[in-house]
Amino acid sequence: YLSEALMDAVAAYLDMPKIAVYEVAHFYSMYKLKPVGRHCINVCASISCQLCGTQKVVEHLKQRLGIGLGETTSDGRFTLNKVECLGACARAPVVQIGKTYYDNVSPQSLDQLLEELP
Repeated sequence: YLSEALMDAVAAYLDMPKIAVYEVAHFYSMYKLKPVGRHCINVCASISCQLCGTQKVVEHLKQRLGIGLGETTSDGRFTLNKVECLGACARAPVVQIGKTYYDNVSPQSLDQLLEELP
């Protein structure tokens, strides 16, 4: 994640105003401004995924993990995020964990997947 001290150091290194660095960090969803879990679960929120059950997936994950969107479990294992598009519409609903995409997910398939993660 990008701490304030780190963003300030980047601004100093690039000889630019701190606000310019903060703006970039806040704009792009791949930059996190607070610590995240070992496994970041990104649930696609595109229209294709929405039509194929993203909301059920999100509600299941929130209940199972005991956290809301943008939050991290108390053990630091999982962070749950909703992202705009993962670019895999033909295989909706899609979830990304780390660098891996999981397509046509269901609450049941996610339960199995979460059990297998270290």
